[in-house]
Amino acid sequence: MPESVSIEKLAEADFPTEYGHFRIFGFQSGSEEAVAIVMGDLGGAPPLVRIHSQCLTGDVFHSLRCDCRAQLELALAMVAEEGRGIVIYENKEGRGIGIINKLRAYELQDQGADTVEANEALGFDADLRDYEVPAGVIRYFGVAAVRLMSNNPDKIQALERAGVRVTERVPCQPPSAERASKYLTTKREKLGHLLEGF
Repeated sequence: MPESVSIEKLAEADFPTEYGHFRIFGFQSGSEEAVAIVMGDLGGAPPLVRIHSQCLTGDVFHSLRCDCRAQLELALAMVAEEGRGIVIYENKEGRGIGIINKLRAYELQDQGADTVEANEALGFDADLRDYEVPAGVIRYFGVAAVRLMSNNPDKIQALERAGVRVTERVPCQPPSAERASKYLTTKREKLGHLLEGF
């Protein structure tokens, strides 16, 4: 098993939501922070897990340029329906480039670039994220294997490399907004995301 990152739990609280009753946890690893929203008993069969990267524009402002908010809402609803699972919210805006660079990428997209071309034009890889901290959060809860809600095969491989077994990939594909279709097509064609039917 690879060497684990050091994860420290800094906070835990009751967390009622419109989807159901969760517990919310705050974690830190070095300078990186993450939040985990947990429902139910995580022992036994592999629980549903969603690793969601922060998206201020989608999650907070309801942007139609992406499907991030819809994915987050779907994940919370799916965990609530099963009565157990984890949604990890990590601070990786814009696939790791940060909010200001993400807005600069939007400018380039307005001029005709797709999301991958825009990141690369700014001097970044298409995706800068790693998943060592989310894997550490999963292990904190004593979970060795998960059913991962994701369309991203790289996320599955990264968790496996970090020592968390993925027993099943559960699609996390809400009905897509028409305006996000170009973005989703690019994710499918250039980033290898497993998406269908838009």
